Amino acid sequence: MTDSPSSAFDVVIIGGGQSALAVAYFLRRTQLTFVILDAEQEPGGAWRHGWDSLRLFSPATWSSIPGWMMPPTQAGYPSRDHVIDYLKQYEQRYQFAVVRPVRVNRVERTALGLRVWADGRHWDAKAVVSATGTWSNPYIPYYPDAESFAGQQLHSANYVQAQPFAGKRVLVVGGGNSGAQILAEVSKVAQTTWVTPVEPLFLPDEVDGRVLFERATERWKAQQQGLVIEQPVGGLGDIVMVPPVVDARARHALKSVRPFQRFTRNGVIWADGSESAVDVVIWCTGFRPALRHLDALGVVNSEGRVEVEGTRSIEEPRLWLVGYGEWTGSASATLIGVTRTARSTVSEIAAALADQSVA
Repeated sequence: MTDSPSSAFDVVIIGGGQSALAVAYFLRRTQLTFVILDAEQEPGGAWRHGWDSLRLFSPATWSSIPGWMMPPTQAGYPSRDHVIDYLKQYEQRYQFAVVRPVRVNRVERTALGLRVWADGRHWDAKAVVSATGTWSNPYIPYYPDAESFAGQQLHSANYVQAQPFAGKRVLVVGGGNSGAQILAEVSKVAQTTWVTPVEPLFLPDEVDGRVLFERATERWKAQQQGLVIEQPVGGLGDIVMVPPVVDARARHALKSVRPFQRFTRNGVIWADGSESAVDVVIWCTGFRPALRHLDALGVVNSEGRVEVEGTRSIEEPRLWLVGYGEWTGSASATLIGVTRTARSTVSEIAAALADQSVA
């Protein structure tokens, strides 16, 4: 879709992934005008950058955003490509106004609202929803002498498949689901060592994303009532035993060790002083919210987050944030979990703009 150099809308959504689409779904049920600004070349959001073998750990019926259920897949849990195709069809189904590729670099205040800038163009809005997620801001922890390491380092954000590492000595660093799934794959072709800060938490084989979301929902409902509930171990970060991870367990490949102390030119030094030669380090160490475009507003705190009430910025009440993690809503960074926060966000925006028009 083309767009004039400058346009005015009630709402501008920054980002084109699942969170942006969920917000757009509820906005289209209002009378508010809106546009989606997506940095990607095509639909799919961050899923376009997942590794080749990436699979969800919930069935399609439990991996859907509002309004239209993800079509089922015959191959067990949905693949990355299945998710991308679903989001593409979803966008087309509702004929959202999407401008791409547009990489927003600044949001600033104006007399009437907020102005969103990208590549010399701007869009004016009464309200802005930031839904840029975390993929474009990968996190790599500091280790002494990392810059002197002569081997290859890459983050899971840039991992594609295992074959390039065949026959090499690989450290997979990180104890979450991405670390477990990438380790499971790379350990088939390479000599791998799995480095985790503590012993990984493996969920029972029968627990998948459905159970985790149900538990997150129970916790959310309890919080709304000011209650604390005791539940079995199982957070959204614990390792789900998808088939490749089960296979790795059968091969005894899921053993992990505690972190090394520092890098050398050709490897790493462990806590006991021993050294291991290493060819590749794959950092599966997570992401941080991608919020650089909000710097001019002065709302990003020292922890790299925005202080919010619900999903609304406390310091800039014309700004909402959706899909960055628990601080923007329980399970809001998941396909199925974003519906709740998207709905409440749009309700808040509609009420806020209605108050403005009355005033």
